Amino acid sequence: MLVQFTLLSKVFCCVLDVTQKQREWKPLEERSCTDIPWLIIFTLFCFGMAFIACFSVATGAGSRLISGYDSYGNTCGKNNNKIEGVELSGRDQTKNKYVFFLDPCNIDILNRKIRSMALCVSQCPDIELKTYDDVRRFALQNGSALCSYDIPLSKYKSHPELTTKCPKLPVPASKSLPIFNRCTPTDISCFTHFSTAAFVADNSTLQSVVAGVMASKEIIMGLCVLALVLSMILMVAIRYISVVLVWIITVLVVLVSIGGTGVLWWLYADHRMNLSDLTSTLTPQQQVATGNVQALLVYAIGATIFTVVLLLLMFFMRKRVALTIALFHVAGKVFIHLPLLTLQPFWTFLSLMLFWVSWLAVFLFLGTAGSPVQNEVTGLVEYRISGPLQYMVWYHAVGLIWISQFILACQQMTISGAVVTYYFTRNKSQLPLTPIISSMVRLARYHLGTVAKGSFIITLVEIPRLVLTYIHNQLKGKENACARCMLKACICCLWCLQKCLTYLNQNAYTATAINSTSFCTSARDAFAILVENALRVATINTVGDFVLFLGKVLVVSFTAFVGVLSLNYQRDYTVWVLPLLIVCLFAWLVAHCFLSVFEVVVDVLFLCFAVDTKHNDGSPGREFYMDKALMEFVEDSRKTAGQKRPEDTAYIHFPPFGL
Repeated sequence: MLVQFTLLSKVFCCVLDVTQKQREWKPLEERSCTDIPWLIIFTLFCFGMAFIACFSVATGAGSRLISGYDSYGNTCGKNNNKIEGVELSGRDQTKNKYVFFLDPCNIDILNRKIRSMALCVSQCPDIELKTYDDVRRFALQNGSALCSYDIPLSKYKSHPELTTKCPKLPVPASKSLPIFNRCTPTDISCFTHFSTAAFVADNSTLQSVVAGVMASKEIIMGLCVLALVLSMILMVAIRYISVVLVWIITVLVVLVSIGGTGVLWWLYADHRMNLSDLTSTLTPQQQVATGNVQALLVYAIGATIFTVVLLLLMFFMRKRVALTIALFHVAGKVFIHLPLLTLQPFWTFLSLMLFWVSWLAVFLFLGTAGSPVQNEVTGLVEYRISGPLQYMVWYHAVGLIWISQFILACQQMTISGAVVTYYFTRNKSQLPLTPIISSMVRLARYHLGTVAKGSFIITLVEIPRLVLTYIHNQLKGKENACARCMLKACICCLWCLQKCLTYLNQNAYTATAINSTSFCTSARDAFAILVENALRVATINTVGDFVLFLGKVLVVSFTAFVGVLSLNYQRDYTVWVLPLLIVCLFAWLVAHCFLSVFEVVVDVLFLCFAVDTKHNDGSPGREFYMDKALMEFVEDSRKTAGQKRPEDTAYIHFPPFGL
């Protein structure tokens, strides 16, 4: 931890060194490679990741990953070699292609694996087997023995180790997974034991919740698609009606919040009235109805509190909405000239998914590269990673964080480069045919080192935060109150530091896109500009982020509202709690992915505007680059402030213009 904060202190020293003489900004005039040493370091790190991938595929038993193996070290579907000291190893399992777990619901939460003996079988039981006679009959009919290899069929009733070497009764019906040949119970409620131990103590409650999710899965899928469509519509609306969109979102959020709260209270009263008419003996459906009434009460109270707080915030910030409108108007023009910006979330998401899938595949292959070890207690075979492989796993884990942050930073740099090109091009008809593609090319040619360095700084904060979060979760219920408080405080501080560094990185990327300077120089210059415009930064970030937050709330509220109305038609058999939470979480994530692009555009525009007003005054040879609408707004703001609020001169007048 000391090393982490020492490195971070050096970064801050680099950023906070604003006393040095500021170099004149020269937008788009010069272009050179930046942070080449960090590009070399990142390239070497990626070569290390590639080496781990090749090593895991070459030395790891990929067949064990796909085909699976039994508790004696035999790979299913293959003729195996003998493992020294394991009597039932080295068997020919060519005809037995499926892995069958004797107790598939016995899950070890801490180690995240099924704590059960596994066997290779020729067929998964497709019907429920209630007695050992049924197990024996299934073996005779299908040639698939479900007890350990050393128990003959004739001993399926009388063998002394039936409870440990034969499946737990009743044996649930199962089917094999696609590609991965594991017999998995068809009844998903079997796995509620895992969630029961992890989250709740009442298994019946959890089973009803899981059943509710399964019963309403079509509605959940439809609502997720609705959230995606609403987010895309909102992005299109931002492009064309950015001026009035602020007021539209404000009014719609007020109406949806008040209307949604009213509907929740009405549904609570309606369900409560129907519940009071029921008999004293509760059936399963009536128990579900009782749970829905309680959930509706919690939702209604929460919606009421949220609506009141939201209305108060909007009341106190109503006078600053006009400030955001001008910047949003220019941002809307950016999206009109750069339509490919709306696709950035898709490309980033696709890149992250491809990397995460490949990372997970390598991680699984790495796990299969372990050596077979016989458990001293159970006598069963386990594959464990030891020696240098353990360090490879940690290296691979760091790669997950750094490369993920690198991909996100590439998106930020791409957007910054495209917006900078738009802002500092006086004649918009001379813009490149595809500024986004041009920005990507500049990034790949000149600034990958800067992105690697910025993402590494975020990784330095992310790793200790994740480690502390993991320790906190593992020690939950075991540590004292003081230790718990200290862990939470450290996690919170690291989270805040990460957010601050992320914002500073974004502005550093913008400065790099403008001046083609290294990360530290760009961060220092951007930080100096932000300090000079601290009040304007606070105003724009507060109001702008609040308006975008209202957009996210609109998507979530409308999706939840439609979800409540849809689930109301299934009130007899659907538990509402988890389906609504899933839908709202997905709606928030989708809206955040889309609107975060708009937020980055606004931040980049503001830094460009601050640089423009600092180094240009409108005189010949020093003409402004800014959009006419923004210039008119600045002039109007100065006139209005000068007539009505002379006491705010220090706030309004930043040479030569102010917001």
